[in-house]
Amino acid sequence: MLWPMFFLALAFCGIAVLGVLAVRVGLEVQRFSRAVGDSSERITRAAENLERATVPLAARTGRGAGSGETQGPNAT
Repeated sequence: MLWPMFFLALAFCGIAVLGVLAVRVGLEVQRFSRAVGDSSERITRAAENLERATVPLAARTGRGAGSGETQGPNAT
């Protein structure tokens, strides 16, 4: 009777450890997803800042915003 009780207690401890590890993994996933979201917002802001900074440069070089590299078929 001692061995079945020992194995039952051991199984309970193993399940408890797995539960604690699952909670820790869940918390780390939440933290990681917040970090990825923050990084994504920072990258978006940096891209917008870069796009705003290129508008005056494009105007100085004679290319308007949205104009392509190639000219149309009726260009002289």
